[in-house]
Amino acid sequence: MSGVCGTSPEPAQRIKKPDWLRVKLPIGESYKNVRSLVDTHKLHTICESGNCPNMGECWGAGTATFMILGNICTRSCGFCAVATGKPEAVDWDEPQRVAEAIHLMKVKHAVITSVDRDELKDGGSIIWYNTIKAVKALNAGTTLETLIPDFKGEKDNIQRIIDAAPEVVSHNVETVERMTKLVRIQAKYWRSMEVLKYLKEKGMRTKSGIMLGLGETKEEVLQTMRDLRANNVDVITLGQYLQPSGKHLPVLRFVHPDEFAEYTAAGYDMGFDYVESGPLVRSSYHSERHVFEGTGKKEWLKKKEMMAG
Repeated sequence: MSGVCGTSPEPAQRIKKPDWLRVKLPIGESYKNVRSLVDTHKLHTICESGNCPNMGECWGAGTATFMILGNICTRSCGFCAVATGKPEAVDWDEPQRVAEAIHLMKVKHAVITSVDRDELKDGGSIIWYNTIKAVKALNAGTTLETLIPDFKGEKDNIQRIIDAAPEVVSHNVETVERMTKLVRIQAKYWRSMEVLKYLKEKGMRTKSGIMLGLGETKEEVLQTMRDLRANNVDVITLGQYLQPSGKHLPVLRFVHPDEFAEYTAAGYDMGFDYVESGPLVRSSYHSERHVFEGTGKKEWLKKKEMMAG
């Protein structure tokens, strides 16, 4: 699938999980309320499908990332907890259901993502368009991030997302160029870059994410960041890969928080508008902060001044 909020917090078999990756269990009334709404309305959230380690924090704040077009993906990425197989028929009522759930949850900022639907001629882009429009119609004050698949690079399908005009369009490269075939299998590194380039050329605020700990080198991470910046991507997220199950790619390294801090500094130096970098960061984590131009850079410069002072 398109790469989303989380992969499982289950520890890898070979390496002990460090203390900085431990998270609190989901509790609280807000969490229970979201849990109830998701169950009642038969919604697919990537928070659950991806076993995201931040689910307690995000749901506790009354936010969630919705996954449309079912919960079975036509691709078989080596990192992803979402099931692979033959998807069910498209549910044309889904856009309205998602819009109503966002309304009921009183969400100020929503993230929508989807499985890949390579078997559909439109790649699922019509449902995407309908969902964005439905959410906007029912939730006038809600900002929206759409975390999209590559649509095989077909511009007619990507254009539907642009025409629906979400505030942020995200597409994750997930890993470095050398490891793309192993990690994403049916995807192509430079095709993803082309998707991001096209989105930016059409005036979208763009975003992409990378997982670390799969065997990439520091220089490869920095080069991927440079490639994204060369295509004028605005927002970048970097987080630790966590193995969903023994059948998925193993964690080869737990990246220290200090290294994530180095990528934050490097990203701002490269010209990214917002850099979200840390062990528990997932694509949709703190996404409400990624909407408005200049906020990340401003916070970073303030932090730098304080450190220098």
